[in-house]
Amino acid sequence: MIRILIADDHAIVRSGLRQIFATTSDIVVTAEAGQGPEVIEKLRAGDIDLLLLDMTMPGISGVDLIRRVRAEQPALPVLVLSMHNEAQVVSRALRAGATGYVTKDSDPDVLLAAIRKLADGGRFIDLELVDAMVFEKHMGNVPPHEVLSDREFQVLQMFAAGKSINEIADACVLSAKTISTHKMRLMQKLGLTNNAEVIRYAIRHGLIGE
Repeated sequence: MIRILIADDHAIVRSGLRQIFATTSDIVVTAEAGQGPEVIEKLRAGDIDLLLLDMTMPGISGVDLIRRVRAEQPALPVLVLSMHNEAQVVSRALRAGATGYVTKDSDPDVLLAAIRKLADGGRFIDLELVDAMVFEKHMGNVPPHEVLSDREFQVLQMFAAGKSINEIADACVLSAKTISTHKMRLMQKLGLTNNAEVIRYAIRHGLIGE
């Protein structure tokens, strides 16, 4: 039996996933989490075979959360289930330690196949995402935000999603001054001059959080 922790801040999404897994005989949901810190607590509290992780949740999220999980449980399979299908987002998640990546518009059979493959010690990336990543790499179609550090990229996503500097600072457990510095640097690297341009850039490249 594959014991799963569903980490997603949307109750409807968690409910839908439970219904999908209820149709199987080898997958069971043993825990749920709606916030980043809760994911760490649930993993410490019980026996989990696989973490099914949304990239955008309150508190610790995205690349930071994947790294925290990987540091505490190096062998735990981490399957990202996200609305983000942008190649650079996928790449950052995999570099942080995710062992699989599936988008939320994938067929349920794809999700189940991914879970079973990761549980057997393998890796899984949706074929459409692989195609996008390979095409982007070989065509040299690398977007400007690829030059950003992981932290700058995270700040870009959160700011464009409507978070204030203080909210981002709280979520990242950093000072507002540090977040402001990251924001200034990312704007310089991307050649953006105001908040509206930051938001437009994020929308254009599909980087807005869920």
